[in-house]
Amino acid sequence: MFGPGQFPYCGPAPLPADWLGQWNLDPVLLIAMAACAGRHVTVLRNAGEWRGKRSRVAALWLLLAALFVSPLCALSSALFSVRVAHHVVLVAVAAPLFVLALPERWRAPAFSAGALGMIIGLHVAVVWLWHAPAPYAAAMTSDLVFWTMQLSLAVTAVALWLAVLSPAAPFGHALTLLLTSVIQMGLLGAVITFARVPLYFPHFGATDPFGLSALSDQQLAGLIMWVPATLPYLGAALLLIGRSLANAPAASGSAS
Repeated sequence: MFGPGQFPYCGPAPLPADWLGQWNLDPVLLIAMAACAGRHVTVLRNAGEWRGKRSRVAALWLLLAALFVSPLCALSSALFSVRVAHHVVLVAVAAPLFVLALPERWRAPAFSAGALGMIIGLHVAVVWLWHAPAPYAAAMTSDLVFWTMQLSLAVTAVALWLAVLSPAAPFGHALTLLLTSVIQMGLLGAVITFARVPLYFPHFGATDPFGLSALSDQQLAGLIMWVPATLPYLGAALLLIGRSLANAPAASGSAS
């Protein structure tokens, strides 16, 4: 449990009867999100791509509002499983959606093999760092560390998806990044699932009103990371494979 003055950014752990009313109305966050969303729209209008991408922009900012403004933010103070689900949605759903909502010219760069290795290595390191007990506990007791966690997860995930979804990305490189992400998510999920003791003390006691022990909540979090978290990467890999197979006959036909 948290000590005096050590509540997480999303607020103290709510009770089951209260959490649906626990909206995060931090004015700094709301102003920052509104400004960023407005800038996003302006950039797309200037690029002449607003009409084609407005549904992606709307979905992205609604999703971010659900993560950081809705009662899910408060619920993540009580349940580690909800915090893990929050991180999964941030890096595996919001990040690729953000990339797809960028102007096309911003998605054009091709990355060298060395740059790709650095991107995936940094993202994996950041994911594992913030799910280690000590850094995680620090993020739950300091707003500065909390936002460092969120932004580092988001920025490295955006870099990863930018490399995967770039039109110039070689098929093999993109597929390697996706499969590496699947493997590291699965490994981290397994480590969390099979831990024999609860590791994340900010949630000790907070899970009891929800009918979960700290260990069972931790196991649920591990299962979320082990299975559902890998699905967006597997789905993207299957789409890439399907596109490659569809383009193969056209390429062979033009060669003949």
